Amino acid sequence: MKPGEALLPEFDLEMATTRRVLERVPGDRATWKPHPRSFSLGHLAQLVSWMPGWITNTLRESALDLGKAGGYSIESTEDLVRGFDANVASARAALQDAPDASWGETWSLTRGGMTLWSAPRHVVIRNHISHLVHHRGQLTVYLRLLDVPVPSIYGPTADEQPFRTT
Repeated sequence: MKPGEALLPEFDLEMATTRRVLERVPGDRATWKPHPRSFSLGHLAQLVSWMPGWITNTLRESALDLGKAGGYSIESTEDLVRGFDANVASARAALQDAPDASWGETWSLTRGGMTLWSAPRHVVIRNHISHLVHHRGQLTVYLRLLDVPVPSIYGPTADEQPFRTT
């Protein structure tokens, strides 16, 4: 089994869960922040929507230059989910197609010619998935604070308990 194919069950599970969270983002609250130093809801949701695309970049390019990346904007929930779906599809294809030898090659995160981080692709891909799960967790806290029902993640939530008795 190819390395990317071995990641697909976990990838599929995490992406399906992340989609359920993104679908619940209230677009009319995009500028809301739980704290002045926090990302806005719209910024955080857009970041989560984009993150599967980082996997595609990592497997198909040797680096990502943050200096060339676009800034954040406010998008509708429908657009965030649509973009997320496209990024998931491209990442899934990249995971399936990446040659075995490429997983050990170095990938770098740069900004304007300065290298911020370099690691073998297999390390970077695991980091991207963990990083996405981290920001998805932040997003669920935002939803809770806004009194939006939180979907099941790794089991029932207070909002989605299959055998609730009270």
